[in-house]
Amino acid sequence: MDDGSGREEHYVRHAGDASRFSMLHAFACAQDGLAYAMASQRNFKVHAVFAALAIIFGFAFQISIPEWLAIVICIMAVLSFELINTAVESAIDLLSPEWELLAKRAKDCAAASVYVAALASIAVAAIIFIPRVLACANIL
Repeated sequence: MDDGSGREEHYVRHAGDASRFSMLHAFACAQDGLAYAMASQRNFKVHAVFAALAIIFGFAFQISIPEWLAIVICIMAVLSFELINTAVESAIDLLSPEWELLAKRAKDCAAASVYVAALASIAVAAIIFIPRVLACANIL
């Protein structure tokens, strides 16, 4: 929204809002969300550390292109679900500040989506890295 000064004011765009919303502003909003999650969400930080470890192991073990694709997809899935979980929790807290069973179910299901993605990522990491670790240790 232009306040007459030539600068775009920060605001939340709602459905049906026909005002101009630059692509640059949209990217800035996405960056704000990512920064918020990294600064405030413990689990996002934990997942980011494991993502970094997977990348380090990928380079160390010189994994193949298909294995890289699997690792990247897993990283993006877990981090994306964690961001969605954070958004759902924030929206539920705004709409239902008191304890409600349906609010709990929404939050639990959002958290479960991260859990499922994380479990799948652990399985992919195990398939890719365990044989290499065991080979390095001369166990295989």
